[in-house]
Formats: sequence, C-alpha cells, structure tokens
Amino acid sequence: MVDKEDEIRNPRDIITSMLKLPTVNIPSNYSEFKRYSLNPPFCEAVIARNNVDGDLLYIVDEMQLTSEEKEGYVKLREFVEHELDPPSEEGETPRNYHRQLMGIVDSHNKLFEGIPSIGVEKIMYYLERDILGFGTVDPLMHDLAVEDISCSGVNRPIFVWHKEFDTLKTNLIFTKEMEIEDFVMKQVHRAGKHTSAAFPLTDVTLPGKHRLAIYYRKEVTLFGTSFTIRKFREDPLTVIDLVEMGTIDETVATYFWLLMENKLSMMVLGSTGAGKTTTLNAICCLIQPTNKICSIEEVSEINLPHENWVALISRSGFGLESQGEITLFDLVKSSLRHRPDFIVVGEVRGEESYVLFQALATGHGGLCTMHADNVNSAIKRLVQKPMDIAPDNIPLMNCAAVVKKVRLLSNESSLSYLGSGRRMVQVSEITGPDTVRDIFTWNPVTDTFEGDIMSSQILHKIATDNGFTREELLDEFERRKVVIGWMTEKHIRDFRSVSRTLAAYYRDPESIFEKAADSLGL
Repeated sequence: MVDKEDEIRNPRDIITSMLKLPTVNIPSNYSEFKRYSLNPPFCEAVIARNNVDGDLLYIVDEMQLTSEEKEGYVKLREFVEHELDPPSEEGETPRNYHRQLMGIVDSHNKLFEGIPSIGVEKIMYYLERDILGFGTVDPLMHDLAVEDISCSGVNRPIFVWHKEFDTLKTNLIFTKEMEIEDFVMKQVHRAGKHTSAAFPLTDVTLPGKHRLAIYYRKEVTLFGTSFTIRKFREDPLTVIDLVEMGTIDETVATYFWLLMENKLSMMVLGSTGAGKTTTLNAICCLIQPTNKICSIEEVSEINLPHENWVALISRSGFGLESQGEITLFDLVKSSLRHRPDFIVVGEVRGEESYVLFQALATGHGGLCTMHADNVNSAIKRLVQKPMDIAPDNIPLMNCAAVVKKVRLLSNESSLSYLGSGRRMVQVSEITGPDTVRDIFTWNPVTDTFEGDIMSSQILHKIATDNGFTREELLDEFERRKVVIGWMTEKHIRDFRSVSRTLAAYYRDPESIFEKAADSLGL
C-alpha cells in the first residue's frame, strides 16, 4: 500500500518523462551557450551568449502555468495560507508542510476539476516554491554554482555571482514595490528578526544558513528595497578543495597544517567576496580533531567537523538604547573563560581584536579575517583606532594570507583570459611591528606559487619548540605534503573525511604516509 505522503511526491518522478523540457524565449541577439537543471523537471538554467559582444545572460527557464492552472493555484494558495499550521518544532518545516498539504488538497480537490495531473503537479511546485521556498529567486537557490544573489530595487534585474562565469545579469525582476517588500519581510520574519523604516539595515541568517542583507525601502537607498543573499554551503570547502581549485597548492596546504597543529595564529585578508570566510573555514578543518574551538561571528557562516566546537553569534540590542546587545567584544572576552584551544573570529574590525590579541599572548591559537588588500595595510589598520593594537603585539599574529578574486591568463597569450578564480596571492610571516616576510607568493603568469620554505621562521620555531632539528622538521613537511597530494589525487575532500584522515595520521603517521606514497607510486 502506498503512503499518502509518497503519493504527492512520487508523481514528480513519474511525470518527469512526460513533461517537455521548459522553453524560454531567448532574446533575438543571444544564443544558448549552456543549459543545466535546477529543480527538474520544472526549472532549468540557461546561459545565453550575446552574438555581437559575447556578453552572457543568466536565464531562469521555468515551466509556466496555464490560465486554468493559475486560477487553481491562486485559490489553493489562499486555502493553504489560511489553514496551514506552523511547525511544532524547529527543523520540521518541510515535513510539516507536506503532511498538512495532503489534507488541504484532499479537502479542496474540486479546485482541480478540468486540470490534468501534470498541471496539478505544476501547481504543487509553485506552492512549494512560494510558501516554503524563496519565491521568485527560489530557482537560483537550487543552483550550486551561484554564490551571491543581489537585487538593487524594483524594476531592476537581479544579478548573480556564478562560479564559472562571474557576475551575470538574470531575467528575473521584481516589478512591484509590494512584491519585493513582501519577499524581504517574509524572509526576515522566518529568521525571527525585524526590519522597518526605523531599522532599515538588516542582516539575518535564513533557513539553510544563507545570509541575507537588506536595505529597506528608500530610507538609505535611492531605488527602494534591495537585498543580497550570500549562499551557504552545507558541505563546506576544505584545503583539499582549495588545492583542487588552484587557490593554494600542496606546499601551502602543508604549511598551514603545521601551523594549525602547533596552535599558531593566522588571519585571512581580502576584499568583499574574495573568499575570506570560505578560506578560513577550510584552514580550520586542519585543526586537530580533539582541540576545543570557539567560533565568534555576527552571522553564522563557519561550519566545522569538530565535536568540541562552540559556535557563538552576536546579538543586536532592543529598543533605541540597544538594551541586551551582545557584541563580538563580549563574546571574545567570554570565550576565554571556556578554555578553548582556538578562538576563531569571523571578522575583526573593532575592539574585539584587542581581546583576541590578548588571548594570543596567553597561548591560545587564533584565526580571523579582515578586510585588507595586503599584509602591510592590515597591520596599519590593526594599530589604528578602533582596533588600537599595540605595535609590539602585532607579531602575536604569526601569519597572514591574502586571498583575491583574480583573472586567469591563458598560456597562449598574456592578453587573453581563461576566466576567473580565487588565489592566495600572498602568505607572509609577521616578524615585527612593521616587518613581514613573504613565504609564498602567487605568480599570475604561470599560475603557480613561489616561495622559500627554508626561510620560514615559524617552521624554525616549531622545530625548536618540539625538540626537532630543522632537517627533521623539513623531512616531516615533505611526508605531510605527500599525504596532502594523495588526498587530492583520491578526492578525499569533504570536511569529515579530511578530519578523519588527519586523526588517522596523528595516531599512526607511518602507515598513512606509506599508504599515500604507495598510492602515488613514490
């Protein structure tokens, strides 16, 4: 006997072969360049290329409702919004929705008279999209290649940042003020927050940990309500992913591994959208699995495999006097009482950096990100207000790495480009209040990382602290580099697999190294 809940879901699989792929009117001066599924069989993405200048356009190709289906959708949605009960506990929203929808559909099945079963399934798709999902932009949320979604106001096209094609204009648009205001208000309420003309700047975490930043109405922007969604990866990138993508190489990854094992400190620098938090999260996965970590953020973005991990989020105050506010400074200060091995701050830009540096002085490991184009400008920011770090304390931050979005040159010509990517263009050791030593730099012509690991003062310190000779440490460095290369070759890349492999290496380094070396034919 088939369960009723399965009856409402299984038809999507059954009718997939019956439905024709959706078709969209591509502008006459464009031609289809790439097509892939978003939410099959109802929605696809089409990348179209301008036949004249080569400009790319992102088209959401979504199956449309007929007039009869639209009428049925509108009526059924009214019943659903009126009769749907909220979930009894956090996390059961999809399950709760589908269970209740069955009963509501059964009690109003006359709405589907004259509508074929395929049309009914299309109506169900739009109901789920608009009630449980993200409405107009929901197809973009299904695209794993899309990292950012931005809308700058009504009657202005929505843009996305695509991993393969960079910034793309889409065919999606909010045509009414009320439409875009309803969208942002719904998402803010789902996050348990508030936005209004009195508080027009809002930053919230959506279901799925996606980050939503809002400008409400025309209080602070000329074009009315606008928003940006930064999508969250449930499966975060690791250093193996960074190696595979070319952001770093095996040598840089091995260097970071030794830093994290020895509880040294590091900050990741870059501009907005450069990938600072993603890189920080990947490096955190190199921390020993048994270490205790306290992460501190304004909006939840860090995702770690460590069981002994405490995730702390700051809180806005209530009312005009911000009563009950809990700042990053408060959380960093409080985290010290929990005796963490590492304190990870999503971004430092204020007085919380002072407490972080005090923690580094007492032997805690520390990681953070900061907006800066290079290490020298980061140091200048640190010693100035509002961070106000004493110059003598700057070397407590052992290492700084700069990550950037770059254009990749073609091997055939320095004037042609293969596309874009993220590269760690500089890895430096901070040796004094105003002196740094570059250990690795990225060569844009060859797309390789150049450096002299022999000049590393950090590795010399690690060897001294652990009673190794420099030669013994360099030998261990090469062995770990083989392990990193093996993990990359075998695509052992998800954060839990990386954590398990590191734990296995700590337990029995000889057998893991031999396994890696044999696999690579070394």
